[in-house]
Amino acid sequence: MKLFEYIGKEIFSSFGITVPRGKMVTSPEEAAQVAAEIGGTVVVKSQVLAGKRGKGGGIKFASGAEEAREAAASILAITVQGHKVEKLLVEEKIQIDKELYVAITIDGSAKKPVIIASSQGGMDIEDVPDEHIVKCHVDVTVGVYPYLGREIARRMGLTGKQAANFAKLLPLLYKCFKDKDAELVEINPLVISGDILIAADSKFTVDDDALYRQKDVPYVEDRTSIEKQAHDLGLAFVELGGNIAVMANGAGMSMGSLDTLVHYGGSPANFLDAGGGTGMEGTAKALELLLQTNPRVIFINIFGGITRCDDVANALIQVKKTREIPVPVVIRLVGTNEQEGVKILNDNGIEAYKVMQEAAAKAVEIANAE
Repeated sequence: MKLFEYIGKEIFSSFGITVPRGKMVTSPEEAAQVAAEIGGTVVVKSQVLAGKRGKGGGIKFASGAEEAREAAASILAITVQGHKVEKLLVEEKIQIDKELYVAITIDGSAKKPVIIASSQGGMDIEDVPDEHIVKCHVDVTVGVYPYLGREIARRMGLTGKQAANFAKLLPLLYKCFKDKDAELVEINPLVISGDILIAADSKFTVDDDALYRQKDVPYVEDRTSIEKQAHDLGLAFVELGGNIAVMANGAGMSMGSLDTLVHYGGSPANFLDAGGGTGMEGTAKALELLLQTNPRVIFINIFGGITRCDDVANALIQVKKTREIPVPVVIRLVGTNEQEGVKILNDNGIEAYKVMQEAAAKAVEIANAE
């Protein structure tokens, strides 16, 4: 479960990590009141579970209560990365001398927590050159002590009080990570302000399987509206933001479909695993979900085992008859009752491919056409 920034910062603060003074609000009036209490310039930040909020207009600076009110009203009226803004964090603007990056997550291959740190914060860690990234696995039987923080600080190029403060912060962050059953704790940027280190942002993900232990952590619904619908239908669905809607049967087949589309230069709109025995009605509902992503093309990749190809074909035709499908559909159909399924599609003017690569390449061609 992903947590909003303000919740992550509240947790950081409870573990002794310095965060900017601020408060979560839900209205322009509350924003103005908090800004007046803080004084000076404040930052009004949308609280959504998405990145690049600044580019989407979800972060604004305000000098005083009235500007904070206007900024809050403006942000609450928009969506950021497809998320409707319902909460804001109003906090003090801090002096930024330098931005660092630090995170702790699980390295599945090593089966250990790993600390990731960089002297180049304020940007996605994927964009930082490898030579500027420090990685250090944690022995869970030992934990994290200041000496490890000092070593990582040295490798980051920190000295003096800044290095000492980083060495103090890292054990606190690890304790937070461990005690809260986190999958990820990330501070980006970790701001150097004078000699003080301040968590200017937070990214915090709690292991879903440990939520029963974390009674004091507020539950956060991190699904989009379409993802909620899919969840209610028992379908595994994740929005991705591209223009090729994807449906496949099986998680491996779905991931392979996404990879193949990207290989040919396409941009998937979603991940959708329709399962191994969804049937005609479930398949039709899955297709209805795909149409809500407003794609340029729908790519269906079915390798029929439990799923019958004729059921998939009938579901597609059923959706076509009950509502307009405004975009082309490219389908790869092989397996159980393949001949029956292909005949149903052909009788309704739809071509079925036997090879996934050919179908994926065709879907990308259509999606990328001017």
